[in-house]
Amino acid sequence: MRLGIGIGWRPEIAGEVEALEGIDWVEAVAENLCADHLPDSLVRLRERGVTVVPHGVSLGLGGADRPDPGKLADLAARATLLGAPLVTEHIAFVRAGGARTGSPVLEAGHLLPVPRTRAALDVLCENVRIAQDALPVPLALENIAALISWPDEELTEGRFLAELVERTGVRLLIDVANLHTNHVNRGEDPATALDELPVEAIAYVHVAGGVEKDGVWHDTHAHPVTAPVLDVLAELRSRVDPPGVLLERDEAFPPAGELAGELDAIRGVLEKGGGASAGPAAWAAQEVAPTSPVAESVRDGVAVAQTALLSALVAGTPAPEGFAPGRLRVQSRALAAKRADVVAKVAPELPEILGDGYRAAFLAYAGARPMTAGYRRDALDFAEHLLVAGRPADDAVRRRLTQWWRDRAAPRPPGRATRLARAARAVLVGR
Repeated sequence: MRLGIGIGWRPEIAGEVEALEGIDWVEAVAENLCADHLPDSLVRLRERGVTVVPHGVSLGLGGADRPDPGKLADLAARATLLGAPLVTEHIAFVRAGGARTGSPVLEAGHLLPVPRTRAALDVLCENVRIAQDALPVPLALENIAALISWPDEELTEGRFLAELVERTGVRLLIDVANLHTNHVNRGEDPATALDELPVEAIAYVHVAGGVEKDGVWHDTHAHPVTAPVLDVLAELRSRVDPPGVLLERDEAFPPAGELAGELDAIRGVLEKGGGASAGPAAWAAQEVAPTSPVAESVRDGVAVAQTALLSALVAGTPAPEGFAPGRLRVQSRALAAKRADVVAKVAPELPEILGDGYRAAFLAYAGARPMTAGYRRDALDFAEHLLVAGRPADDAVRRRLTQWWRDRAAPRPPGRATRLARAARAVLVGR
């Protein structure tokens, strides 16, 4: 199935997306959709014959644990509701800890890179097979951008992806902006990655903007698409005509005219031609040989390594051996900043109540309190943290924050015993 030219659907630009000409399909973040009800904008797009693909961000298929059945069921329900031809997720881990490590579960709030080792690949492949069995449509997985590299990796990105496809039959969602990001941040050549990966397995392609600061490329999805990213798209197009290409934008949304201009630039690259079409057969189910279950000891080893890394990023524990401490600090700051931004989105009353002091207060809180239960719980814990400390100093502002907290959590802030228990838990998490 050919998708054509698409754009990421976001509530903030729903009207602009509907008005754009030449849009064949859209992609919606699966976790932002209700399982039994679609936003009116998506209903109208579907009535016009526009394909909608759900794009998951929370499965963590690269994590040490097997995929959560509830999350798989949620993703399957959204695919069914949308009548989608496929669903997509990421080659990443998003949480670590838990029973395998005897430590609290830590949430990254972000997509983190999987080590390109044989052990991690074994775990990923088994997790992908579990997901494929639970989903009603084919699955495609996206390569992610990263600020950090794992030490002692055994495979290049292209070979890692190629073996993943060979062993599972999964499709690929290739993000050319992420290939550029990894070129700047990790010295990986996009052309080499494209040479090594099976381009015939590509289901579609992402194109997005970012920005370079102090020699580090930040995949922001909040800046215009740059020429180097379009150059990577041209490299890919010289090898294959992908079934679909989609423009992503998640923040700092520009006027519709600027979005249209970026889509025209993408069309221009694709129209220059090059590689043969991947063709409709690219999404057909692939026969793969059965494999033995992954040993629990292998999963435990991956769990220990991922937990050590995530703890260093969000709980301030020492950098694991082989990682560059400076680069970990950059990643840690980026995670905290994203956490502050997302909490401000899911609980917009907090920055409104706290004003200019919101960001500094949240970053100070985040530095001592790793996220363990998602962004909405994080917002409540942040407010509770301030109130327990007798903040904000302004009585009127503190009363407003107290009322906000009571409306969502409990009749009154926690007592001393509860506060001490939670402080002890935070210390354990930070070890």
